[in-house]
Amino acid sequence: MRITVNRKGDRIYPDPKRVITRFFEHSEIRAKSIIQKILDMNENEAENALNMGLREFAKRHRNITKIFMINFSKTIHYINELTGSHEKMSQIKRLLIGSFFTMEYSIESAALFNPSIVEHPDQNELEEGQKRIIVSFRATGESHISSIVFRSGIIDKDLNLQFDPRGNYFGEAEIIKGYEYDKKEFIVILHEHDIFNDISTDILNQLGDFFFYTDLSDTIKKAQDTKKLNLDQQKTLKQMMWLAKSHYEIDFSQDTDISERIIFPVSKTESNGIE
Repeated sequence: MRITVNRKGDRIYPDPKRVITRFFEHSEIRAKSIIQKILDMNENEAENALNMGLREFAKRHRNITKIFMINFSKTIHYINELTGSHEKMSQIKRLLIGSFFTMEYSIESAALFNPSIVEHPDQNELEEGQKRIIVSFRATGESHISSIVFRSGIIDKDLNLQFDPRGNYFGEAEIIKGYEYDKKEFIVILHEHDIFNDISTDILNQLGDFFFYTDLSDTIKKAQDTKKLNLDQQKTLKQMMWLAKSHYEIDFSQDTDISERIIFPVSKTESNGIE
């Protein structure tokens, strides 16, 4: 059956001003130098410096202080080496250190393409002939790392598409590390990668029909510690862990608009972006 396709005039353009935060990993020497300078500040100096950062970052990010604290937590080992303990450090200096280890990443600076459309689960409050939809795009940013972004809109009975206004902030997902695996599905994946063999079967026989990443990891470690494994078996176990790390769940806050949600690379298998 012939289908006539008419190109519409709607355009979605990449916006290099759309940014998310990432952890800024300095070299050890640089990191310790930054932290020491902040430790040497008095509280007024630290507060003034922090307020400057807050004024700048808060324009583009929701709950920036939470982000600063997350990034501060990744520097604690440096602080403990310098001072012996981070426990007595003030909240202001914690936030300031976190800000110096926070950078912005432009999600759409290179391109926005590969649209894909699905029906929105919420079809309420629409006129006759209208359909609410969600469109995903592949966004390519700095260093050409790909991620997935979204827009919502409505198609009317004449097939005209109207996109909803875009949100102001990006809301990154929470990564659920305790992902539960279905053994039957995992076996299918092992077959696809040609590693369903004696050692992988032995590992899975020790697990239930559903299992968590930690269950798999502990069982594999036990096998590595107690069994005499040949090179092929060792390779299989490494590949099983690699596959497990490649599967995870993400969860977005309910108060974020679909246009503010982004799926950014997480696992090592996605280090060059999400295809």
